[in-house]
Amino acid sequence: MDQFYFFIFVVALIGVIVFVSLYFVDAGYGKMISEKWGPAINNKVGWMLMECPVFFMMIFMWGSSSVRFSLPYIVFFLMFELHYFQRSFVFPLLMKGNSKMPLVIMALSIVFNFINGYMQGYWLFVKAPQESFYQDIYTASWFTDPRFIIGTLLFFAGMIINWNSDHIIRHLRKPGDTAHYLPKGGMYNYVTSANYLGEIIEWAGWALLTWSWAGFVFFWFTCANLVPRANAIWHKYSVEFADEFGKRNLKRIFPYIY
Repeated sequence: MDQFYFFIFVVALIGVIVFVSLYFVDAGYGKMISEKWGPAINNKVGWMLMECPVFFMMIFMWGSSSVRFSLPYIVFFLMFELHYFQRSFVFPLLMKGNSKMPLVIMALSIVFNFINGYMQGYWLFVKAPQESFYQDIYTASWFTDPRFIIGTLLFFAGMIINWNSDHIIRHLRKPGDTAHYLPKGGMYNYVTSANYLGEIIEWAGWALLTWSWAGFVFFWFTCANLVPRANAIWHKYSVEFADEFGKRNLKRIFPYIY
């Protein structure tokens, strides 16, 4: 097996382990933070440090490539970096409160983001230009291909859902209010983890618009991380907001399904 494809196969297998494990162990950050995960740092700092490696890794891989200004590679690069610029440098600054992030969670996320940045960047800017199949499809004509069009629509729809859901979460409380509330509005009318739903849709679009195994494995790893976490949040909300929760028939992450 080609070394790169073996590499992404291993990443996919790790995703299976993560998926199963997170149904038994809560990821200790955000709503599920726990002292058992050890020392913690400011959430804003931790989030920025764990997200920015993939942003800079992609810049390095793109800048080192001979196809960096070729279509559609430049479009792939800009779309990917738009997401991670927002997640690395805008989203942390919009966070409210003084919550913490365990150092071990930050470290694990940094490792994954380095791996994923390499996986996506190597695929787009090293591997694909060498393969005859992608030499034929990764041209200007790719922009009219249904896979690119549908994938792009999913990518930006997911991004909008994700950003809007984060906005709703940030504005659940008025200044000085310390109460907890069950999110409402947008996709929170259907699921308890609308922000995760948006991210899954976004990376499903990425997998489709790049039509790549690297993109698909990233989509799978996103599901493996976020679906069990959405399940944990759903159970937490079902207890914390028992009266309200029973009236709204909310799903975990996929409207009307799960």
